[in-house]
Amino acid sequence: MSRPTEPNDAAPAGRLTRSAEEGETARTQQHRHSGALPQATAVERSRWQTQGPEVWTAEARRTLIDDFSTTLQRGVHGLCFSPYLEGQQPGSQVSEAQIRERLAIIRPHCQWIRTFSCTDGHEQTPRIAHELGFKTLVGAWLGTDAEINEREIQGVIDVARAGHADIVAVGNEVLLREDMPEEQLLGFMQRVKDALPSVPVGYVDAYYLFEKHPLVTAACDVVMTNCYPFWEGCPREQALAYMQQMVARTRAAAPGKRVLISETGWPDQGSAFQGSVPSREGAMQYFVDTCRWAQQDGIEIFYFAAFDEAWKVGAEGDVGAYWGLWDKDGAPKFA
Repeated sequence: MSRPTEPNDAAPAGRLTRSAEEGETARTQQHRHSGALPQATAVERSRWQTQGPEVWTAEARRTLIDDFSTTLQRGVHGLCFSPYLEGQQPGSQVSEAQIRERLAIIRPHCQWIRTFSCTDGHEQTPRIAHELGFKTLVGAWLGTDAEINEREIQGVIDVARAGHADIVAVGNEVLLREDMPEEQLLGFMQRVKDALPSVPVGYVDAYYLFEKHPLVTAACDVVMTNCYPFWEGCPREQALAYMQQMVARTRAAAPGKRVLISETGWPDQGSAFQGSVPSREGAMQYFVDTCRWAQQDGIEIFYFAAFDEAWKVGAEGDVGAYWGLWDKDGAPKFA
């Protein structure tokens, strides 16, 4: 995830806004979450920002727990997967053993996994996942370090040539973070497409950036859109309808192309973000609502995330560590 860095000029009615001062402040922050802060009137913003926690009766909680358990047991299309253990973070070397252990936990609950990197041991994940019966959306992480970018691109090509990538994602929110110009990203995408003519290749970013970068959208075999109502200040009760708008806008920007949701989720702990309030019940309900809609409408979705990641507290604030369906130790959070 990457934090929003600019307002969305094409936002539909009913969305939040922010002042120029707030926008400039956001530009200087770490970019760690998805989506752009939306625009609306001051009245609308006030309405969303004053939303309090949802009120749940004991009976409603019991029903929610049953719905969540049924949904998880039925399984989801895909999960965003990182195998980090306590004390690890990007740059840490991950082992085959820990990858296998974490994949075994989620194996009964999804068909696909999405990975984010092809270096530091993560290049092993797609092979192990295939051995366990998963399909794989394999990512190459691109940033501002040219040497790491080269290793990632060669890594994802090697993984796919070995037969372990069902879809390849060249970069994740690179344009949102402004890590490289569009032309450079397009060059990496074309290099991977030339090397892997039989593998679908695309790019992952916040939904509205496919509107802003039509050349990138056109270059995608698969358009992969990150949709986070939470990071746009949307109350949980309105989040599903809001996410559906995000997906509709992505599809409108990519007519005729395969579009999948590469990330969406809701945290169960941490600080509120405007009208978005983390809660155990909210996280469970968002998961249930999202999975029901995806199943009914045939949406390919990669839920964020399989596991909590403690290292994200430093990057995203206290809420960053609590997006998983399982905790950082691999235990079920909502049993």
